[in-house]
Amino acid sequence: MSVLTVEQILAAQKANIETLFGLTNKAFEGVEKIVELNMTASKAALSEVAGHSQSVLSVKDVQELIALQSNLLQPLAEKTAAYSRHLYDIATSTSAEFTKAVEGQAADAQAQFVGLVDSAAKNAPAGSEAAVAILKSSVSAATNALESVQKAVKQATEVAEANFHSVAATATGTAKTASAKKR
Repeated sequence: MSVLTVEQILAAQKANIETLFGLTNKAFEGVEKIVELNMTASKAALSEVAGHSQSVLSVKDVQELIALQSNLLQPLAEKTAAYSRHLYDIATSTSAEFTKAVEGQAADAQAQFVGLVDSAAKNAPAGSEAAVAILKSSVSAATNALESVQKAVKQATEVAEANFHSVAATATGTAKTASAKKR
């Protein structure tokens, strides 16, 4: 039976630590992007509020005030939708990095486990062929189940992403229509 050496254990630990630090860096990059997005959005909102406040102070009658408020609706809805899309893109790309790393680690662990099972099967005592066959069948079934779950998760993610884009497009279109009707 195959026994792990100290060098193999150390190499595996080193690889795990490198993966951990790589994922930590990706998480911080995602947080930095979100903070940058929020700072940019906050600065823009503050500037727009200042400009809108100046416009409101120069209004001469109620009709002009209503028109000014109506013209504010469409750009606000579009900016909100753009902000949501950008936030979603950041979250999706960060999540994709994590998924890629986890899938890679899982594939490596699975390959090592299958190697250990094969090694154990080769060194199994005579007469244990039925037990070895059951073990190999179980490992194969577990591998197939894992692959099916991974495919289902990917499909669900794709459907959710398509739904998000559809809802965002509908919301933006609705805001444009509502703004156009008020004019």
